[in-house]
Amino acid sequence: MELGEIVNGLLTPRERALWEASLARHMREYPKGADLAREGEKPGAFWIIISGWAQKYKQMPDGRRQILGLVLPGELCDLDLFTVARADHSTAAVRRLSVAEIGRAEAQRLFEKCPNLSPALCWAAMLGASVQREWTINIGQRNALERVAQLLCEIYVRQCGVPVAGGGTCDFLLTQGQMAEAMGLTQVHVNRIVQQLRLRCAVEVRNMRLEIPDFAQLAALASFNATYLHLGEARAGADRARMLFAAERDGSDRRSDGAA
Repeated sequence: MELGEIVNGLLTPRERALWEASLARHMREYPKGADLAREGEKPGAFWIIISGWAQKYKQMPDGRRQILGLVLPGELCDLDLFTVARADHSTAAVRRLSVAEIGRAEAQRLFEKCPNLSPALCWAAMLGASVQREWTINIGQRNALERVAQLLCEIYVRQCGVPVAGGGTCDFLLTQGQMAEAMGLTQVHVNRIVQQLRLRCAVEVRNMRLEIPDFAQLAALASFNATYLHLGEARAGADRARMLFAAERDGSDRRSDGAA
């Protein structure tokens, strides 16, 4: 979520050049359904999604699967490399996926050469946690119609922002089976809900595209509020982080001068 914006706002031109060069050097392709990471494995990298979608999921011993979240182009796919010894969920390509795969040694090099990178990645991780909380509300409190409407609204806004008026179209790479796994519903139930949304809001989901003619109408149906996506806050976050770092450097310099 807005990782590119906060990187542009926080990193110096030299740091941005190093970051972008690293992304370009570490590009990797994954076919549809391929795992980037499996539950129980030691994390070996973190990923920035370049094109396609990734899905985070957990699978039950009997084969049932819950999709925990989606990672869209330009977004950060977890920071497990730095936080846990073993991954507690799996991550896979929804369809063909291009990622920048940053391993431990490369990450360490970037952090040493780009001191402003750490806050940018932490901001992106915070946004991911905010979305995860909304997904918990979706499963726990919304009915089936509201769940699917919420998912459609979120996917649209994460790609296009909230429309001032009317609506629009965007990519939508999930099958109805994957929507069911994300929403805690059966595929048959999802199909019925999609048909209802077509009749009530003229929403269309087909050919890997989502069309929402009247976003406000669909958002009202879902009680959708985009606040949790923190749209437009990345620049302000970058400014606050820059001021904080400057204050810390000034304090460190004064302490050094006093010690001398």
